[in-house]
Amino acid sequence: MPWTKNFDVTETLEKAMQAFWAHGYEATSMQDLVDCTGVNRGSLYATYGDKRALFLAALRMYDSKMRHSLLADLETRNSPRDAIRGLFQAFMTDIADGGSNRGCLLTNTALELSAHDPEVAQIVAHAQEQIEAFFARLITEGKKRGEIGDHINAGDGARGLLASLIGLVVLVRSRPDGTLLRSIVDDAMRRLD
Repeated sequence: MPWTKNFDVTETLEKAMQAFWAHGYEATSMQDLVDCTGVNRGSLYATYGDKRALFLAALRMYDSKMRHSLLADLETRNSPRDAIRGLFQAFMTDIADGGSNRGCLLTNTALELSAHDPEVAQIVAHAQEQIEAFFARLITEGKKRGEIGDHINAGDGARGLLASLIGLVVLVRSRPDGTLLRSIVDDAMRRLD
């Protein structure tokens, strides 16, 4: 008789993603994953293979669920300039509300693992390229609408915004000072005038 899973794979992956996001890959043990998911070690290994495979699945879930969904929502519901500001503000919401300062799982992973794990580096680079493309589309559209200075080069502006965003999410974790973070967002937005 074939082995059947007695747990919700999506819910389990979500819980694992939250653990990795809060603590990072290295600091999250298999026992931590067993504890947070409520799934025994053997079932986790049978489903995912090993901790690294579970982490990669969680990272891909984060990319799809958080990054992809957030960008799509911002782009469809806002003007170009407001969508750009909205992306920056999304990373400050928890700080402003007195919540956690987990930053961005993709950026945290880039700092922890990308230098020595080509597969992780590829996932992170793809996500960053998509964010850069998001910024470039919005700059182009914003110029057409007169919201963004006509002299702004979409490619250069998008790369500058990406660098500012990555800097912001690193500072969200290391220096979660609201005044500092708001000044970074304001500076990034001024460069679009």
